[in-house]
Amino acid sequence: MDALKLISESSMKENVPQFNVGDTVKVHVQIKEGDKSRIQIFEGTVIAKKHGGINETFTVRRVAHGCGIERVFPLHSPVVDK
Repeated sequence: MDALKLISESSMKENVPQFNVGDTVKVHVQIKEGDKSRIQIFEGTVIAKKHGGINETFTVRRVAHGCGIERVFPLHSPVVDK
């Protein structure tokens, strides 16, 4: 059990910006397409923060062309660039 806790703590990001529900954020997500990768920016309002520690997630909502889009991001994922 201690080894699992040690592994999860070592994979957590060290410098995570502080944000709360209601803040507008730009999330830079790394997208892989075949052998290429690019950064996609998802901008919207934070509507939820859940869990804690290594399992912490946040939900961002944006309205594009009159349609609401919600996306859940793991905070400590290597896919989330900044």
